[in-house]
Amino acid sequence: MDEKVLEEIRFQQEVADKDTESPLYLIRQKELEISGRVLAARSQAEKIVADARKKAQAILRDAEAEAERKVREHTEKVLAAAEKEAAAIRASIPEQAASLRAQLEPKLEEAVEFVVKAVTTA
Repeated sequence: MDEKVLEEIRFQQEVADKDTESPLYLIRQKELEISGRVLAARSQAEKIVADARKKAQAILRDAEAEAERKVREHTEKVLAAAEKEAAAIRASIPEQAASLRAQLEPKLEEAVEFVVKAVTTA
């Protein structure tokens, strides 16, 4: 880009000393004008791309933060549900144990007789 600026300065100095109505001068002037437009367009395109990259990075950063937040929320919900279920199971243990005792007590005498027979006949 510095070369283009230097070239334009040199051209302007040459023009000051020469005829400004010559076709070569007019062609050179148009070339410089077009070159300037191309440089301006390139600069604008680079700025647009840089801005787009910044926006993409911001979107990605925001998406990652949102994903982390949602994962944390989901984990907390799942843990709370698991803890609630575990507490319910712990609370039902005495009731289940009493139920099993009630079912096994009538068979306790049969079990004792079976064990005594097994020991005495062996």
